[in-house]
Amino acid sequence: MPVEFRKEFPEHDVVTVRFQGWCGFKNGELMRLVDGKFDIFVTADQNLRYQQNLRGRKVAIIEVPTNDIDLLKKMSVKLKEAFKEIKPGDYVRISPPLP
Repeated sequence: MPVEFRKEFPEHDVVTVRFQGWCGFKNGELMRLVDGKFDIFVTADQNLRYQQNLRGRKVAIIEVPTNDIDLLKKMSVKLKEAFKEIKPGDYVRISPPLP
């Protein structure tokens, strides 16, 4: 989630991979760092669920279609709804808004 997008969720403690200093980590390493430390992981990596064994994870994962800040802002209501409903270990894919 881009840094400037964090402002869309003032009721949540939002950090980015870049903010954490984890930019160079591969998906498996990144998932190990995130799991158990965060409640929800938001990613635009549409292959994550196919490349990683996500069974038994404590972190919930939300897949978004892009890192484009303007499109993500349009999706903020859907993301907030997902934040309320998602449970540890869930994987939810959020579709982009219709044009």
